Amino acid sequence: MRLAKAAQLMGADEAVGVAPDADVTGFAIDSRAVEPGQLFFALSPEDYRRHCFTAKEFSDAHQFIPEALSRGALAAVARRARIAEDEELRRLRHRLLLVEDVIDALQRLARNVVTEWGGPVVAIAGSAGKTTTKDLTALVLQVAGKRVIKSLKNFNNELGVPLSILQMESGGRRAADFDVVVLEMGTSMPGELDRLAQIAPPDIAVEVCVGPEHLEFLGTIEDVAREESALVRRLKAGGTAVLNADDPWVSGMRRLHVGPVLTFGLNEPADVVAEEVTRVRLDLARFRLRTPLGTAEATLPLPGRHNLTNALAAAAVATCFGISPARIADALASAAPSEMRGEVLRFAAGFTMIDDSYNSNPASLLAMARAVAEAEATRRIVVAGEMLELGPDAAAMHREAGREIARLAVDALWGVRGLAQELVAGARAEGLAEARFFSSVEEAAKSLCEALRAGDLVLVKGSRGVRTDKIVAAVKARFELKDE
Repeated sequence: MRLAKAAQLMGADEAVGVAPDADVTGFAIDSRAVEPGQLFFALSPEDYRRHCFTAKEFSDAHQFIPEALSRGALAAVARRARIAEDEELRRLRHRLLLVEDVIDALQRLARNVVTEWGGPVVAIAGSAGKTTTKDLTALVLQVAGKRVIKSLKNFNNELGVPLSILQMESGGRRAADFDVVVLEMGTSMPGELDRLAQIAPPDIAVEVCVGPEHLEFLGTIEDVAREESALVRRLKAGGTAVLNADDPWVSGMRRLHVGPVLTFGLNEPADVVAEEVTRVRLDLARFRLRTPLGTAEATLPLPGRHNLTNALAAAAVATCFGISPARIADALASAAPSEMRGEVLRFAAGFTMIDDSYNSNPASLLAMARAVAEAEATRRIVVAGEMLELGPDAAAMHREAGREIARLAVDALWGVRGLAQELVAGARAEGLAEARFFSSVEEAAKSLCEALRAGDLVLVKGSRGVRTDKIVAAVKARFELKDE
């Protein structure tokens, strides 16, 4: 993409000191990661406050414009009012693209790129399982021969979605090089998902599930369902809604869409289902995949029934593209867990750990705890960090989750930090004797390393801010992984 084109698509004043036909090699919002030829977007507190971001403090990246330019940035996108009040930055005006709102400019650029491209957009939302479903969907489409661009990692907010789209015009790639865009879209504040769906209106909208998430900002579970439904409401004319038939909140969204609907599920009647499911081992399930296009024997090398649901969502998307069940099954057989989302780690000392430490809410915690309870093990331990942003009922939700875990075939529940103490209290009230609380991840990591023995199966899970991934790191540092 030429610089002049980028400026036009984002509605920016051009940088008069840079050749308008200069090639933009990529897009960055972190000055430390800028590479030669990229555009650097200087985000400011004013930009963040106008958008859906929940942090209380934000740094002003305008101060890093000189660093970004010294690293080889072609130009920087800056807020016009901020430059007007800064004499030092005014000296760099010839290298700046000026806009009213830098985040708006980034989003406008991405929206125009995807609109001019004109291909199908698959958007995936839900309270849990978004990243895994996105990765499985992209995998199936790629194995079927589609040229796919997908969301980076879990880039699913007002910065991550446009940056993911702009991969289409980065590193020498062009939008015409791709057949399908697969985007993960998340929400933590009212209206956020609607904004994201306006950046890239979906041709296929996938809703995985609705559960208690970010209630501190979203309100009630009814509010969460309303927020998640934005993806379906923003479907393009003639687009397809792909809905979880097992989730009443999600299945009810079909009334919001007059076009095609394709359902998936394990329990309720659906268009895409898994039949005769057997669990071969913790991270391998066999089943018969049935879609409107036929059936095929399939395997999924991921733990838990919830991941089977995620795989069925991906299969439903593939069905929208006319991909046969046999081709879908071939792709699912090669699936691997997304980082820190159900990674199964086997250690030479004879114990196994599931690293699901990226994030947590009550629904996802219980789904993975059930996977542990159903697996073969001498001792089953759930190490669960505090679940953040659950609002005024957070303590009660933790207690109820603790009671639910105690009812499973779990031998121990270790709660880590803050309200995880309520998890422990709920488990003890339900009769689980081995329920312990640790005030820090460091304390929990030390105790776990000392307690581990052959035959153990350990789940490590927690909200991102709790950093239960440090527990996994401590175990990896102490014990050798088993050679596969």
